[in-house]
Amino acid sequence: MHSRQTDTPLLKAMQKYVNDRVMPFHTPGHKMGKGMHPVLGTVLGRDTLALDLALMEEMDDLHEPHGCIKEAQDLAAQLYGADHSFFVVNGTTGGIYAMILAVAGPGDTIIVPRNAHRSIIGGIILSGAIPVFMQPEVDHELGLAMGVTPETVAAAVRLHPEAKGVLVINPTYYGVATDLKRIVDIVHQAGMVVMVDEAHGPHLKFGKGLPVQALDAGADICAQSTHKIIGAMTQCSMVHCREGRIRVPHLKSMMQLVQSTSPNYILLASLDVARMQMATQGYELIDRAVHLAEWTRQEINTIPGLYCFGAEKIGNPGVYSIDPTKVTVTVKGIGLKGAEAERILRHKYNIQVELSDMYNILFLITLGDHEEEARALVKALSDMAAHYSGQSNFAVMDDVYSSTSYPEPPEGVLSPREALFGNTCMVPFSESAGFICAEIVTFYPPGIPLLCPGERITQEIIDYCTQLQAAGLHISGPEDYTLKTIKVVD
Repeated sequence: MHSRQTDTPLLKAMQKYVNDRVMPFHTPGHKMGKGMHPVLGTVLGRDTLALDLALMEEMDDLHEPHGCIKEAQDLAAQLYGADHSFFVVNGTTGGIYAMILAVAGPGDTIIVPRNAHRSIIGGIILSGAIPVFMQPEVDHELGLAMGVTPETVAAAVRLHPEAKGVLVINPTYYGVATDLKRIVDIVHQAGMVVMVDEAHGPHLKFGKGLPVQALDAGADICAQSTHKIIGAMTQCSMVHCREGRIRVPHLKSMMQLVQSTSPNYILLASLDVARMQMATQGYELIDRAVHLAEWTRQEINTIPGLYCFGAEKIGNPGVYSIDPTKVTVTVKGIGLKGAEAERILRHKYNIQVELSDMYNILFLITLGDHEEEARALVKALSDMAAHYSGQSNFAVMDDVYSSTSYPEPPEGVLSPREALFGNTCMVPFSESAGFICAEIVTFYPPGIPLLCPGERITQEIIDYCTQLQAAGLHISGPEDYTLKTIKVVD
């Protein structure tokens, strides 16, 4: 392994091919841009389109790399401290699918947090595995799911010694990290694999005072969104793994299963360059983003009615450390729902948030931001808080959560795959007790599914959902979003 982290072996090979002025009688059909319609051709430019190449010997093969792609992936592994790193061009979703498929097959048990992203549920459906759910902690002030605690993980592992592995989301979308090192120790003592959905943490390795990255905490395998936070193009992610508990040839064949046989080389090149950028400038770029985010957070917290959580939450259940570059602004203090604040910011101030939920809007401060953007953001939020006060009465929702006891978790009867591919029909939700659910039902806040495919619906869950609905909470997942009917296994 060489330490030529300043190199970009894949991009270099592509540029050499273009500079050789090869006459292409191969895919793609636009032939280096010559055949592409000017509507797109002029926007993308001939230099870019010339790099839209196909699998040729000198371009290597993503599925059996031995040349420039292997070299680029090896440099990524070296930088992140993995035994093997893999480039992924269908998003972290593709990486998570491969990670789950590599660990659990049909009928195998896998332990996952209840607030799993749909890519995790998707991976479980593809694999035919049987999920055992852990309940994450909830911060009711923010209406957000936090991490799962080591104690919760220990209990799940004790109850399910047959499980193949435990999947942890770390950090959360909102930048909250759990005590991953302790969780890794607990899971490894039980002889299981630790998988980490690290979609929101490809930068953690490079920042002082940021949560520990999965590999450094001892995880066996993780999937990172190189495009979300650092400098690769959309859809570009990486899977990093350690040998030992992961069978690498099996993981490779699972990566082949979920990825295109014709990956886009421009996307692959952006992964190569993003890795080089982090190797050569990562620490200073991420450090700058952290300082900028901390300044932004301090300023937002001086605006009446707005709240931007930070280090004061550390030590609460499920909050071991915080990634400050995720700037969550709670807007319920000015009587706005997150979606309303999102619309106001976009149309009045020309600012687009990353996401909104019932109480909050989320901003990402990355290596692409500077003081100018941070100041504009603070100014817009200050102006919005002064001029827009909404009519939303959150007391009703807060009351529902504090007065109604959370229902007992439903019993899993079928694997999600069996429920999804079985014969299904719609029944009135009010009369669905005893049926096996065939879809996901999630309420926001806090975004934790109350029902997943394969679980038996109880009267308690029906009553709870009805109360949340009456309080005006947002439903996500079911085909009938009014939840008058629900899809069940026939």
